[in-house]
Amino acid sequence: METMDYGDSAGLLAGMGAAFVFVYLLLIAFSIIVAWKINTKADKPGWACLIPIYSLIVQLEIIGKPAWWIIMLIIPGVNIVFAIMMVNLLSKSFGKDVGYTLGLIFLPIIFYPMLAFGSAEYQGPAGAPAPIAA
Repeated sequence: METMDYGDSAGLLAGMGAAFVFVYLLLIAFSIIVAWKINTKADKPGWACLIPIYSLIVQLEIIGKPAWWIIMLIIPGVNIVFAIMMVNLLSKSFGKDVGYTLGLIFLPIIFYPMLAFGSAEYQGPAGAPAPIAA
């Protein structure tokens, strides 16, 4: 009976797996840093991005929408529409236009860090009703 030696290929696979885990952890850490910076730019606690449901509530506060929108994000199909609306309102809350919204949707690895570390300043919640002029 012949035995197979998997020593070389097992080491290669272990190394590739370790590299994948390392890159994945770097992306997670970078995402946390970006979300933290966006929260602090909007005068919200940065640590809020670490707590799952609370981070969503804080994002809804940043864009000026009520917390019941979380329910809409649970409903399949409807959640896609509301998520796109939230990204658009986030973009507008920082003084950006629809083109930037498309960037946030299709190239988030580039546009979210640009929003966090760029010159964009928080303008206030874009989804809040406008004050009535007297």
